[in-house]
Amino acid sequence: MNKIRITKIFHFEMAHALMNYDGLCRNIHGHSYQLEVTVKGNINHHTDNAKKGMVMDFSDLKQIVNKHIIEHYDHALLLNAQTDPELISALKRNYKKILTVDYQPTSEQLLVDFASKIQAQLPPNVMLYKLRLSETQNSYAEWVATDN
Repeated sequence: MNKIRITKIFHFEMAHALMNYDGLCRNIHGHSYQLEVTVKGNINHHTDNAKKGMVMDFSDLKQIVNKHIIEHYDHALLLNAQTDPELISALKRNYKKILTVDYQPTSEQLLVDFASKIQAQLPPNVMLYKLRLSETQNSYAEWVATDN
């Protein structure tokens, strides 16, 4: 009865383009993303611990996500590494935060990437339970640990 889930919500701005896509998203465009990070664990009942009564301190979760996700992706342009190298080179000469990834930068693929980065930083007694990434008010993707 002590298994609890806690969620912290983050916001960031990011642009991307979907290589070889057959719709409008093949063009460079941006989103105001909302990332919901839910972790699960037992309530800490140690009498000598400053975090007594918590699964995890929200500020610790915030620090992890900010350092490994938000600071990296906020106000960046994310492109598939197979995008025309001349284009990537020209963009990098003119702008600072041009990132390339070895996958199509969809919300679904971002969640897989985010999940591995966040889980690797969590304390041993805390498990990543769910991520939800909204790229618009009406559209989101979810990653759930029990599905993976």
